[in-house]
Amino acid sequence: MSPVPPLGGLRVLEFLGLGPGPFAGMLLADLGADVLAVARPFATRPALVENRPVVELDVKSAEGREQALRLAANCDVLIEGFRPGVMERLGLGPDDVRDRNPRLVYARMTGWGQHGPLAPAAGHDINYIAVTGALHHAGRRGEVPAPTANLLGDFGAGGMYLVTSVLAALYERARTGAGRVLDVAIVDGTTYLTTMLHEYRTRGTWSDTAGTNRLDTGAPYYDVYPCADGGHVAIGALEAPFFAALAELLGLDPAWTGVREDPARWPELRRDIAAALLRRTRDEWADAAAGTDACLTPVLNLAEAAGHPHLRARGALVPAPGGLPGWRPTLGGGPPVPARPAGGAAVRPVAEALHRWGAAENGTDS
Repeated sequence: MSPVPPLGGLRVLEFLGLGPGPFAGMLLADLGADVLAVARPFATRPALVENRPVVELDVKSAEGREQALRLAANCDVLIEGFRPGVMERLGLGPDDVRDRNPRLVYARMTGWGQHGPLAPAAGHDINYIAVTGALHHAGRRGEVPAPTANLLGDFGAGGMYLVTSVLAALYERARTGAGRVLDVAIVDGTTYLTTMLHEYRTRGTWSDTAGTNRLDTGAPYYDVYPCADGGHVAIGALEAPFFAALAELLGLDPAWTGVREDPARWPELRRDIAAALLRRTRDEWADAAAGTDACLTPVLNLAEAAGHPHLRARGALVPAPGGLPGWRPTLGGGPPVPARPAGGAAVRPVAEALHRWGAAENGTDS
């Protein structure tokens, strides 16, 4: 008998959307859950759906709606990422589904949430992180804030927040026997991620002027610098011992270790660090920093990252079917997580999906 992976036996019905919903579905499937993605016929599938089967349903039709309800009646988790009210208009809202399956964890993933002045409005990652204050500090002083693709809002504050909420609701259900409706919003998750910054601000150790704080490029020992070949290195020598190692690596005046915390000296220190780094190429500095505590690393692009020895050793970027990163959790001797399907996501017939979950009839014989 094959060992059961961490989420083996967990059934997840995912109504395919964009961004955080598919990311959460991918993560749950990679942890062993039986995730079935529902898409409209001939819809373009998101890039994050390679590791789980897809069933095409026209949920606007009476037959498609009934088939979706049968599947929902036989699963543990339902994920939907549409604007508030869409699922209700389709007859697939929480009340419709949980009438048949009171144990269901019904997870609603939106940018603005199910209520509030902006709830019905359109938006994307950049809008959500903007109103939470997170985007404001993504840039140097006096420069326009620069978002990092859609990693912070959609995936960090959205998809990961969604998975955490789902797992918490499942743990609660194990005690109470009842499911729960989850209102998961990217603005909530992003705000939660800024907890430390708000705490620093209340203490008076964080300024609302972007690019003037230790962690937003204000400090010269926590920033990105160009090298002789046009490549860049990232420096994160926050603590005194690490800065001392950096100063030795770069050949800086040892006196800097005693005055590095003085913001009045930061422009001069920044010039010294920048001048030192221009003496070698990015990879030469990376090699020189290896084995030290200087906290200096090369800034790699996505193609280069796949070849980094540490990521390769961790198995973090082993190519998987569909060209996606083949991440696997380290389970410490536990049962392995099943590999992704070699052919990527397959479109399954509706009848096969219904039979697979024991939902071929109107009953809920799960």
